[in-house]
Amino acid sequence: MKAAIFLDYIGAIGGGERVALMLARALNADLITTDVSREALSHLGYDDVNVISLGSTIKYPPIKQITASLKFAACDFSDKYDFFIFSGNWSHYAARRHRPNLWYCYTPVRAFYDQREAMISRMPGRASKILASLWMDCHRMFDQRSVRDLDRIVAISRNVQRRIEVYHGRSSCVIYPPVDTSRFRFQEYGDFWLSVNRIYPEKRIDLQFDAFRAMPDEKLVVVGGYALGDHAAQYYKQLMGRIPQNVEMRGEVSEQELIDLYARCKGLICTALDEDFGLTPVEAMASGKPVVAVDEGGFRETVVPGKTGLLVRAESGDIIRAVKEISKDPSRYREPCIARAREFDLPAFLDQISRLMP
Repeated sequence: MKAAIFLDYIGAIGGGERVALMLARALNADLITTDVSREALSHLGYDDVNVISLGSTIKYPPIKQITASLKFAACDFSDKYDFFIFSGNWSHYAARRHRPNLWYCYTPVRAFYDQREAMISRMPGRASKILASLWMDCHRMFDQRSVRDLDRIVAISRNVQRRIEVYHGRSSCVIYPPVDTSRFRFQEYGDFWLSVNRIYPEKRIDLQFDAFRAMPDEKLVVVGGYALGDHAAQYYKQLMGRIPQNVEMRGEVSEQELIDLYARCKGLICTALDEDFGLTPVEAMASGKPVVAVDEGGFRETVVPGKTGLLVRAESGDIIRAVKEISKDPSRYREPCIARAREFDLPAFLDQISRLMP
């Protein structure tokens, strides 16, 4: 059986892109997308995956999202594959022509639902706010119509499963995203903490800055970037203007560099707002490293408080206390972290996905 995986775009690399590429390789499937960063593919070590581009989007939000949706809605690969998997927020617009299918849902579009007001509030000026509101309301109708063309929905977490039920009125099963634990290793508990995320407002990296600014004896290395056309450009500029002296912004790094940082860091810091799932805590735990994460969303489904790290309120003071507590003896978390990460290993994920395919 020949499968195809549809993915929104490959730009700033996050957990969603990693999972889609991992799945494409494991299933020997083609990956169909819009924008393609060949440099990002090379960094991740997925040059062997056959990627088909439908053409570039217009790099200006929300035109980027609209053009991606239109490209997926217009494409037709129905006679070339036997099964279709959709990944992301816009690729499922191809579902009408491509069946049987499955949507591996990272989350319903949060700008259309639970984060609508927050997104609008960030728009500069009244006119921008009105236009953003109109786009969200109109595109949400098409979003809901497209979801009706999906045969089956798989959520990446119980947190996302609840959103699917609330916003789409659809049931779903949960299959946690995988981590290939064999790729990660422990080397040491070094002199720095690590933060791995897209540089988006929802990741609340400014909260990490506040915490580490008050801990001059600790060091933080932040890995990640943002893609052209994302809503994060202004946030990124603001962050770059207020980096504490003990924080290093690395930007995008290769897969091997990231694995090395995990191997040598003291632990991982996660502050994302109501995270869908959060793959980075599992990657850190696979490296034997404890996690300090906000007590929200998907972090509650991966971090075991007191055993593999600490869950805290989204306040700099709580983060500071957790960092200091773990720094006393990070080694006591090593074995429980590695054991916990094995529960999310790649073979279990592939077995569960394969059972849903014809």
